[in-house]
Amino acid sequence: MMSEQQKGMIYAALSYMIWGVLPLYWKLIDTINPYEILAHRIIWSLAFMIFLIIVLRKTTEFTVQTKRLFKEPKQTLSLFTAALVIAINWGLFIWAVSNGHVMQASLGYYINPLMSILLGLFFMKERYSNVEWIAIALAAAGVLFMTFSLGVFPYISVMLAASFAVYGLLKKNIRIDAMYTILLECLFTLPFALIGIIYLRSANMSHFGLNQDSFTLLFSGALTAIPLILFTAGARRIPLSLIGFLQYIGPTLMLLQSVFLFNEAFTLTHLVTFSLIWAGLLLYSSSKIIAYRRRTR
Repeated sequence: MMSEQQKGMIYAALSYMIWGVLPLYWKLIDTINPYEILAHRIIWSLAFMIFLIIVLRKTTEFTVQTKRLFKEPKQTLSLFTAALVIAINWGLFIWAVSNGHVMQASLGYYINPLMSILLGLFFMKERYSNVEWIAIALAAAGVLFMTFSLGVFPYISVMLAASFAVYGLLKKNIRIDAMYTILLECLFTLPFALIGIIYLRSANMSHFGLNQDSFTLLFSGALTAIPLILFTAGARRIPLSLIGFLQYIGPTLMLLQSVFLFNEAFTLTHLVTFSLIWAGLLLYSSSKIIAYRRRTR
């Protein structure tokens, strides 16, 4: 039988793998306005979650847990804030991919684990060994080297990193099933999505209609909800610091796509950054494996 922590690692890793290949999907529909894509992403994610809950016959349980959540104002506020934060993250990521900034998006998700670790240190009171601090320092050095080598402040990267790190922290202690939180997040942001679509149509800026891109966009609900469910399930089972390091799966896949599929240059800067980050990751992972074996003994 797998432990809860092992399950959490698997769930989180799968979510990052799916997020890592999402640039391929957004590239398929980059002719559509990014803001319109975001609005439809919220709508179709909500539709997918409602369908899933009905098929799994969990409507009663969803109602019970939602009522219980709304009786706790702090929990409700945390979830509402998380919904707004993840919507910002979605929109910025779609814009970055549509405008040829996959490398910046990749950098953002390399910075994100460091922010998650810091949030875990200050808000969750997580503590690290000397070996783990060395691993964190190596990863930080890699990210800083890549950041300063760009020559400009990478605001896209920083905003992506900050928004997702805060989202993970907000979701950490929300006591409701992972599946239901996604539905509620989409429900909270639905009014903003509808307002956006109405505005785009009134300004003749809408591209959604009877075409291949619009049909492809319908799948955004499933591709959004499934990794979020996996991420939330994983975040509740493993430390925030471990979530931070598993996050490297996503940007690595993104960076590989940017180089081999989108023809972005792989320079000495990227080589040094990768070397430092993976050295830190291997060192950190090794320390976790050794600590786990000691506990089992």
